[in-house]
Amino acid sequence: MQQIDTLYAQLNKPHNIAITMHQKPDADAMGSALGLCNFLKQLNHTVTVISPTNWPSFLSWMPGCDTVINFEQQQEQAIKALQTVEWLFCLDFNVLHRTKNMEPILLQLTFTKILIDHHQEPATEQFQFGISDTNKSSTSEMIYDFIIASGHENKINNPIAQCLYAGVIADTGSFRFPITSASVHRMVATLKDKGLEHVPVHEAIYDNFLENRLRFLGYILQHKLDIRYEYNTALIAISKAEILQFNIQTGDTEGIVNYPFNIKGICLAALIIEREGEIRCSFRSKDNFDVNTFARQYFNGGGHYNAAGGSSNDTLFETVNRFWNAVKEKVQYLQ
Repeated sequence: MQQIDTLYAQLNKPHNIAITMHQKPDADAMGSALGLCNFLKQLNHTVTVISPTNWPSFLSWMPGCDTVINFEQQQEQAIKALQTVEWLFCLDFNVLHRTKNMEPILLQLTFTKILIDHHQEPATEQFQFGISDTNKSSTSEMIYDFIIASGHENKINNPIAQCLYAGVIADTGSFRFPITSASVHRMVATLKDKGLEHVPVHEAIYDNFLENRLRFLGYILQHKLDIRYEYNTALIAISKAEILQFNIQTGDTEGIVNYPFNIKGICLAALIIEREGEIRCSFRSKDNFDVNTFARQYFNGGGHYNAAGGSSNDTLFETVNRFWNAVKEKVQYLQ
């Protein structure tokens, strides 16, 4: 994989470009994609944003979100667009299987794949150009760096600022996670100097749910929070029936895995959700417990040192048991 700065000189020549992200995109994935899209369009590139799946409704306010193609629902349109592409920017994921059903198409077509991502252990052989930096708070911060380093700071307008700010606040937990560096605050200061109004963005991300989501949150904290102080660990396991009972939609469980950290002494928090055809796991940690390695070892996943995800083909009951057995094996790192 060649360094991304070798592409800077080519940005002034129009290209046909597509941008994609991981399945079930969050605020960072969608924000970085739409921020980059807006930037590239100002340089007269033809740009199409394709999401592998649907996305949370609370992201639909983002400038340009109404033009994003959902590969699962608009496969023919997406494939037709990809067949004319010269460059494909791959944002907020570092291995092609994270694009779910798009993967075979991406492997088959011969366009130039460009990686911009901040997760651990990238499959660099799948990309021709790119940058992978685990020290960055978010892919949105990396898109900001890309724009600045390429010499186009003057192109950062309010739509770009809104999208990138949304990604940064989501991935830094509104600036409270350890990954929040001085460069993050300098970025936000620059966006504010350019006219960004941060309150509407924050409200769109965090204050934009339906009543059922709040009642669901109350239910799981009352009935589904399993705390085991001998391991300094908390688990929330949610069945498919409970998802249906509260009419939970894509994005409604975002951030719930962090709630157990309100409890003194908790070092590891997990959220396991049974969905149609799969069980998805989210892991968060404090201090020196590496959930990236934990997720890779036990749940076919990965991510960051303190934030990772995984999956299971077992039943919900079996997955929960596997989680607690894995925690017992790692208990010395949780003291």
